[in-house]
Order: sequence, then C-alpha cells, then structure tokens
Amino acid sequence: MRHTLLMRFAAPMQSWGTKSRFDERDTELEPSKSGVIGLICAALGVDREEEEPVLKLAAMRMGVRVDREGILRRDYHTIRAHGKGVQDTAVSNRYYLADAVFLVGLESSDRARLEGIQAALKNPVWPLSFGRKSFVPSQPVWLEDGLKDSGLEEALRNYPPLTSTEPTRIVLEADRGSLRMDNPISSFAKRRFGARFVESKSWEEFRVPEPTPA
Repeated sequence: MRHTLLMRFAAPMQSWGTKSRFDERDTELEPSKSGVIGLICAALGVDREEEEPVLKLAAMRMGVRVDREGILRRDYHTIRAHGKGVQDTAVSNRYYLADAVFLVGLESSDRARLEGIQAALKNPVWPLSFGRKSFVPSQPVWLEDGLKDSGLEEALRNYPPLTSTEPTRIVLEADRGSLRMDNPISSFAKRRFGARFVESKSWEEFRVPEPTPA
C-alpha cells in the first residue's frame, strides 16, 4: 500500500536553485527534490557526511502542488574572490520566489518511515529553511493531518487548498517529461545529483466534471 506525507511550504521568500554556478544563483518555480530532502535531513539531524539516509529519502517519489505561484525576484549581492592578484568586486545575481505557497508530498510504502519524518518536522533538530538559511517558513512545514494512506497524486489532489484560491498546477515525478538534475545520489557534502523526470498538470485537469441533466 502507498502512503503519502504532505508538507506545507509557505514563506515570504523561497529559493530552489538547481543550476547555480559562480555568480549566477537560479531558482526553479517550485521546490527542488534536493531542497526538500535537505530540509528533511535538517529536521532529522542528518549530518552532511551521511549518505544512506539521503539515498533512502531520494528513493521516495515526490510531487508538488502549487497553491500560489511565486513572483520571481532578484537579489543584489556583491562578492569578492580571494586569491592572487588584483581582486575586483563582482555582482552576484541571486533569484528567489516571493510569496509562494506549495503543498509538497513524498510517497512511500514505509508508513513508519513517513511517521518519523512527520514527527521530526514538528520538532526539528536544526532550523528549517527554504533554499537559504535566511528564508524561513512563515507557517509550520508540519501538517497535523499530513500523513495520508493514499498515493501521491490522490493525496495532493484531495487536500484542502492552503490559500483562499484554487491551486494552479501539480508537478509529479514520472517516467518521462521534463528533466531535472536535482535528485541526490550522494551525501550533501559530496554534492552529486542525478536525473529525474517530472510532468506538470494544470489544476483544470483534476476537476471533476459537473453532472449533466439526463
């Protein structure tokens, strides 16, 4: 039987980079799998050198319901490299999402494992953040009724909206679709990430048609 743990990701600022290099720090339009697993590892108190807990989390199927699309913003940062020769100050472009709200789900057949994660999210070992240490949740990630005895898509579809409006879309891991290079394949200290596919469905596709008169 499949079980799903649902989590609330709501904050004034969130950043989910998957392609950041040097002075360019990007963000995806919804939470990355490496970011979600990193947050859970912080809740569980998993050390950066530990690999096995990360790989077990990465084996779970993830989905995201977008309850409120964020507004893409850019931070102004200056950086200065240390090394030989004259060092000029450079501008670092760092992107983030403002006012986004997501419902994130992890699917597994191991209910006890999901119960342990849910308990850790309620009483995390280390502070939780959304992509950067300063981007903290505005509401608890932990949801009291977040553990569901159903599959990922069903759980995301049936949970009440987290905002006053309807969700806009659902992004699910799938056998094909858009490629994301954000699936951890090592400890976070080694920073190695593998590929996964996701497919995005608009909320309209999940609407149940109104019955028509006979």
